[in-house]
Amino acid sequence: MSTELPESAPPPTGSSEAPPAPTRRTFIATTTVAGGAVVAGGVIGGSLLGGSEEAAGAEASPSSRVSLKVNGARRTVTVDNRTSLLDLLREHLDLTGTKKGCNAGACGACTVLVDGRRVNSCLTLAVRLEGAEVTTIEGLADGDELHPLQQAFIDEDAYQCGYCTPGQIMSGVGCIKEGHTGSPEEIREWMSGNICRCGCYVKIVRAVEQTAARK
Repeated sequence: MSTELPESAPPPTGSSEAPPAPTRRTFIATTTVAGGAVVAGGVIGGSLLGGSEEAAGAEASPSSRVSLKVNGARRTVTVDNRTSLLDLLREHLDLTGTKKGCNAGACGACTVLVDGRRVNSCLTLAVRLEGAEVTTIEGLADGDELHPLQQAFIDEDAYQCGYCTPGQIMSGVGCIKEGHTGSPEEIREWMSGNICRCGCYVKIVRAVEQTAARK
């Protein structure tokens, strides 16, 4: 008598038995295709529906007219209320000597004078400066005659790449006006908000010190 079990016949068509579970490869392929379709649909829908809403919001951005004196000349412009003084100078008035570094008030490359005081122009809203007097690096020289601190930077070779130099000079002018030049240590302390990636700090301090001494 045979002990072998008979082979099971495949279930007939129309059988009530559940179909075999999908393989791992089939599952991944199916979900990838379905997910891609959902993402594509969301992007397309977002571009068609959300795009018009964003455009409408951009058009409705509040703006203001601001009048201020820049380097001795009265300038009146209409700007978005979120515009920084830095962007006003660079993008609207074409005064690109003021540099955009970190755009977060940490490096000092954008330093200018507002009513004689040092400010980080990237953190200063233009619309708050109605009637103010702004001095940038372009406004320091008297015609062809450089400001004494500008000349001192050249004499002391107090720059390398030159990117931070406008902000360093403007901060140095403010530092001298404020009377914080009693010693190299005091100059370093009051100029510490201005970063020089090239490491010209010794020569920068020397330029500020010598300019203050000639005053």
